Amino acid sequence: MNLNRTRIIEILIGLLATQVIVFALAFYMVNEPQRVVNAQSDILEVQLDSAMTLYTENCAVCHGLNGEGIGANPALNNPALATMPFEEIVKVIARGRYATAMPAWSKEDGGPLSDYQIDELTALIQSGDWSATGDRVVNLGLAPLIPFTTEPDSALLENVGMLPDGIRLQAAITTYAESCVACHGADGLGTSIAPALNDPLAGEKPADELTRIITYGSAGTLMSGWSNQLSPEKVAEMVTLIQRWDEIPRGVIPAPDVPIPTTEESLALGANVYASNCSSCHGPEGQGTPRAPALNVKAFLTETNDQAIELIITGGVPGTAMPAWGDRMTASDIQAIVGFIRQWEPTAPEVAIPTRPGGGGPPWMRTNTTAPNSIEITAPQQQSPQATPQGQGKQPWVQPASSETAWWQTMDWRILLSVTALLSIIFTLILMGVNLLKKQN
Repeated sequence: MNLNRTRIIEILIGLLATQVIVFALAFYMVNEPQRVVNAQSDILEVQLDSAMTLYTENCAVCHGLNGEGIGANPALNNPALATMPFEEIVKVIARGRYATAMPAWSKEDGGPLSDYQIDELTALIQSGDWSATGDRVVNLGLAPLIPFTTEPDSALLENVGMLPDGIRLQAAITTYAESCVACHGADGLGTSIAPALNDPLAGEKPADELTRIITYGSAGTLMSGWSNQLSPEKVAEMVTLIQRWDEIPRGVIPAPDVPIPTTEESLALGANVYASNCSSCHGPEGQGTPRAPALNVKAFLTETNDQAIELIITGGVPGTAMPAWGDRMTASDIQAIVGFIRQWEPTAPEVAIPTRPGGGGPPWMRTNTTAPNSIEITAPQQQSPQATPQGQGKQPWVQPASSETAWWQTMDWRILLSVTALLSIIFTLILMGVNLLKKQN
């Protein structure tokens, strides 16, 4: 009798242990999908952060500050790319695109990027925060500062109309101001990324060669083909402009005033760099001193654009006490100072009152470590990248975790298994209790 009772208790305990194991496994299976999704979302966030730096260093010069595209180089912040097959974007980045300015970036094809880095950039294109990416470009001092479009000078454009075939030249100048000035610069003078077009050597090229370059681009350069943007007639007008540029008055295609982009972080950097290097001569608030002119004054800020201020800081002013800082500061430091100076403009006085030397000796003998309006450097909080809905061909880890999911939306066989296991444990405990009561009676 005692042996049978012991045997029954052992069987019930074994059954209870089995049910506990089943319940534990069911609980794990229920929570595992959400845990995987959360882990994938965390990995995606880290990869997007790395991708923003990769974009800044390699892509912003052609595709723009916020992925908006420059010239014939396409925009990457296009919603259509979010649903494009993941592998197709990887292929374009890795191998480049024939007959365009898009080179191959894969190490296997002679580029600098690994397969993992290319996957990161693809994730950025499909799931990234372009506003945060633009901030990263600015903070690293690599914002493309070339003008995108400009307006031709109306008076000079009217004079062009009086030249032989002037209407054709006017149309070409308008097209250039809208589509070409971003790379080739005001008046066709060229920039750091594209050559001058008003160069006599360019005008001496045969019309067929110029037409081919404009239509199909130039291999090995940033010159993209414009056949999808410009009609054959527009291309022919551009060829005429290049060949007759020596007749075009200077200033007809001016450079627009393109402000240097800023962020909270870049303004903080500019405040501290200005306080450490510039305030002793120009005053802690840019009001000037007997040694250097005021910067925080209406006339200077309204008549001097950001590009001119950047050139002054970089190259100095010969014959004055203003040294060249280009070999002592990074490009990001100089741009941060320009942005910091520019933020004075809304409240700049008409007449500045220079700072006079006090009892501490002349201003250039004193070291100011902070400016009254300097800002403590703190890293801006980046918005957590939000992944877009999973598109065709897109890798599954791009799907983010859902923060709000109702319990009935996750009801599936795992939930039912868990409930069944729990009920089985309760039922087993009841049976054990009933058996023990019977044996005692």
